Amino acid sequence: MKKLLCVIFILTCGIIACEQAPKADKAKVTDAQTVQTGTGHAYLPDTANSVVTWTGTKPTGKHHGTLKLAGGALYVKDSVITGGQFIINMHSLQDVDLAGDTAMKRKLENELKGEMFFDVKKFPAATFEITEVTSFHPAVGDELTLKEATHIIKGNLTLKSVTKNISFPARVEFTSNGLSAMANFNIDRTEWGISYRADKSLQDKLINSQVNITFDIRANR
Repeated sequence: MKKLLCVIFILTCGIIACEQAPKADKAKVTDAQTVQTGTGHAYLPDTANSVVTWTGTKPTGKHHGTLKLAGGALYVKDSVITGGQFIINMHSLQDVDLAGDTAMKRKLENELKGEMFFDVKKFPAATFEITEVTSFHPAVGDELTLKEATHIIKGNLTLKSVTKNISFPARVEFTSNGLSAMANFNIDRTEWGISYRADKSLQDKLINSQVNITFDIRANR
């Protein structure tokens, strides 16, 4: 009976860890693709009003926080995104939910910035280079978490010198002098070699390999 209860406990921990990952569209991950040079007008990201958010989960809870853009550009021709790149400042990583506990907030941020995770001293920036943008027209059976998605964006995401191509739905809106782009998707951090505490046998010390990423990017022409 004790062995049975132990097995049930381990399985339950694994299920909880998976269920705690925020509901979002799963990014498709493939090998790195060729990056095309963008043409048309350059739209520069408004780094003060653009934000990338992350959520990490574990059997005993979750943490979420933000990252800031360091620069980049989107290229648009005839209302079509032809290319672009975003640079993410990894030193800007902050936790939000522990704002009331300074010591724990600092500990978590140091851990995430450390060698076992993003190693920001060695890799101070992450990059996302667009390889393709296509209009999204939902077909019968298409069920996306991101409502009113307008495009499918593909690009090379480089973390810690590992580059993978990811594809995800996004909502892109143009204004008279700029654009906004929003997305919400999950990626598996182990695809980029970040496997620290991803083994489900760790039970309550497990950190889910699925990480939720959302972004709200504003760019001006």
